[in-house]
Amino acid sequence: MSLAPLRRPRRLVPGDRVAVVSPSSPSPADRMDAGLDVLRSWGLEPVLMPHARDLHERYDQLAGTDADRAADFTAAWADPSFAAVFAARGGYGANRMVDLVDWKRLRECEPKALIGFSDITTLHEAVALHLGTASVHGPLTTWSAFLADAANREHLRLTLFEPERVQKLHAPGSRAITGGTATGVTVGGCLMLLVGGIGTAEHRADLEGAILLIEDTDERPYRIDRMLTQLGRAGWFEGIAGIAVGSFTDCGPYEGVRTVLEDRLGGLGVPVVEEFGFGHCSPSLTVPLGLTATLDADAGTLVFAEPALH
Repeated sequence: MSLAPLRRPRRLVPGDRVAVVSPSSPSPADRMDAGLDVLRSWGLEPVLMPHARDLHERYDQLAGTDADRAADFTAAWADPSFAAVFAARGGYGANRMVDLVDWKRLRECEPKALIGFSDITTLHEAVALHLGTASVHGPLTTWSAFLADAANREHLRLTLFEPERVQKLHAPGSRAITGGTATGVTVGGCLMLLVGGIGTAEHRADLEGAILLIEDTDERPYRIDRMLTQLGRAGWFEGIAGIAVGSFTDCGPYEGVRTVLEDRLGGLGVPVVEEFGFGHCSPSLTVPLGLTATLDADAGTLVFAEPALH
């Protein structure tokens, strides 16, 4: 059975309270403050959750303890006064806290938008599978490319406030590995995190009819090969509708990456497009996850059947 679209959260409006969490690595204080200022400039009231500025006593890559990071996320999602949950930073650590989130409690709550990418892929998958809620693969509030690039900020703002204006995503620099069009439900994020979810509570046994979105950073071509091979061995490509490949930044000469993509994905018999302009790149497109969209690999477009937020 093909994947069904997930529940859409509501769009944001000026005056909304939104939560800012740190599920993974800590953020520099000045960039945290700058990100909060951006959200305020949109008319939002951002609220830092209690442990969002924490540092772990022993592991400097973690924003506090696993239990505290999970508690912040649970409290943010469960609080009906928050219209959305923004992740401050990726890095590492969401996979350590995801099992400590009270998913049973959160299933009783109204859906709300989760915004982030990179390490937040773990939470996008969890929100989709445990809560049946669509989410937003978009910039982190302390990401340097978000703070410095007006185009990144504006595309996210439109997705959250005026989503009907960005139902069609166009990547003019993209290239079809395999041409054609396909319609399906968007799934994906950071390749390494998707592979890391295999065999966990967020394992996807069936991606029939999915439009798979993948991107990553700082991975050598042979490691990208290994990860794509693992997805294939785990059955991820069986029945898939199409694939949009975002950026693979700092992964060595791109021709090496392209060789791997063509070898591992080019023979699947579905539309595949590369360099689609989302992920660890700037400018970077904000892409809804869990919703029906039509991929045109030749035109370099991804058109959603309905706005990301209702």
